[in-house]
Amino acid sequence: MKFDLDAIYVEEDCRDTPLARRVIARAQSIAPIDFIEDGRIAARPRADVADSFAAGKRNIVIMRRRAPFLMACPAGSAKFACCGYLVLTLSSNCPMDCSYCFLQEYVADNPGFQIYANYEDAFVELEKLSASAPARHFRVGTGELADSLAMDSLTGLSIDLVNFFAARENLTLELKTKTDEIENLLTIDPRGNVLVSWTLSPRRVFEACEHRTASPSQRIEAARRVFDAGYRVAFHLDPIIAYRDAERDYVELMDELFATIPPAKISFISMGGLRMTPALRTAARRRFPKDAMLVGEDVLAEDGRYRAFTPLRLRLYKILADKFKTAGAEVPSYLCMEAASVHERVFGGPTSHPSIAGERLAIAR
Repeated sequence: MKFDLDAIYVEEDCRDTPLARRVIARAQSIAPIDFIEDGRIAARPRADVADSFAAGKRNIVIMRRRAPFLMACPAGSAKFACCGYLVLTLSSNCPMDCSYCFLQEYVADNPGFQIYANYEDAFVELEKLSASAPARHFRVGTGELADSLAMDSLTGLSIDLVNFFAARENLTLELKTKTDEIENLLTIDPRGNVLVSWTLSPRRVFEACEHRTASPSQRIEAARRVFDAGYRVAFHLDPIIAYRDAERDYVELMDELFATIPPAKISFISMGGLRMTPALRTAARRRFPKDAMLVGEDVLAEDGRYRAFTPLRLRLYKILADKFKTAGAEVPSYLCMEAASVHERVFGGPTSHPSIAGERLAIAR
């Protein structure tokens, strides 16, 4: 277990669930375990600490989810060319602490690291989704409101998830991570229905921003291992940050990736520029005042987010898009949270997504 914890809280009603039993058995020597009536109280911000968001990351709350598990991606919007990704919310917050993370705003009022013990209810929702359109293929991910694998050694959730998706032909699971916590995955046959993706950043961004994550090289090596075990792999260059020498650093990062995993075997690479709402920008700069990556040349865009000056952003996208085309085999790629007009300027044609490039990933509309 790679992350320090202060406490583990378990709702009384969840005490005998498989997830709670696994965590209790594996974590008794790691942190004190308290049983409580309502996990929502333990997940609230603490008034006795200066940084309640950081404090929330150190307290696991095992509780029942009281809302649906399946939802559209929070990045989806009529303003953007959307990939149709569906989000399965099995936990909230993350033991890592990236300076640019949108969760600093998104879960500021609910920062406790929640893991939902009634996750089997999510399988009921997925069964209904699968049955509603058996001829369509849906891409479902767990890595939006929490890293998919960061606590997998405690929860063992990946085993249940992979086994469920492996048996359903029209569902693809995407596990998105910044860790190298893949040991459970190596014990299961995904049967082609599970894709594991890593967010990648150059070494300079990792050192400045991505606290308590695996290094870029460790992530790439983990990807090689799960690929060798039969999983499909993909990568997210998101957020791409415009800084001096960024062009060189991102190209070198891709050189390392393509030297480790053949480009023809990569399912896709997504790209997205650093973007922050004013509230997120304020929170990030307050929490990480020495992070030079957070004070670049940005402007308030039409969508209400601060973004890198458009020419800088487009130049980085185009350099990387060209790299994907000339990598020996063209790597399917797309942009996240960018308008269709930006896609056209980068790729030279209409918006497309990995499903169009022969992948079985869903464009669920």
